[in-house]
Amino acid sequence: MPADDFLSPIVAATTRWLVQAYPPARGALQRGLAEAQARQAVTVAALLRYPTELDAELVALSGPGGASRLDWITGADAAAPECTEAWRSWVDEVVTSWAACLLGSPALATRAAAAAHGDTAPVAFRRLTDPTEEDHRSAALLRHPDVLAPIADLHGAELRDRLQAALPA
Repeated sequence: MPADDFLSPIVAATTRWLVQAYPPARGALQRGLAEAQARQAVTVAALLRYPTELDAELVALSGPGGASRLDWITGADAAAPECTEAWRSWVDEVVTSWAACLLGSPALATRAAAAAHGDTAPVAFRRLTDPTEEDHRSAALLRHPDVLAPIADLHGAELRDRLQAALPA
C-alpha cells in the first residue's frame, strides 16, 4: 500500500482544520480554491514529514496527535461542539505547521514540492507554488504569513532544516 494511502486521513483532517481555522472568502469557488491550496500544502508537508511507507504506516498506527494544541494557539473554543469531532484526532501538528510555512511562502513551497515530489511538482502543486491573484483573494487568511506565524513558527525551523538537507540551496 503506497504511503499516500496511509497519509490520506491526516491530509484530509489537517486540510479541514486549516480551512476552518483560516476561513476562505465567501462563495463556493473561493472555498474550493482555498481548500485546494490547503490540501496541496498539507500533502507536500505530509510527504516531507513521513517520507517512507514505513513512516506513513507508523503514524497511521499510532495516530498523529490531534488538534488540541493548535486550537489553543489559534483561540478556538475547546468547548465548542466542532472541537470534539472525531476527525480532529487525525490532525497532525507538525504537518499543519509545515503547511502553514508553505502557504505563507511560495518560494519555500516550491523547494518543498520539489523535495517531496520531484519533477512533477510544478504541475501537481501549481496552486501552492505559483498562486494566482484569485488564489490569493480566495485564501487571504490562509496565505498571510503574519496570520499564519503562530502556527508556522511551531515547527518551521525543522522544515527548513529538512529542506536544506534534501535540496542544498
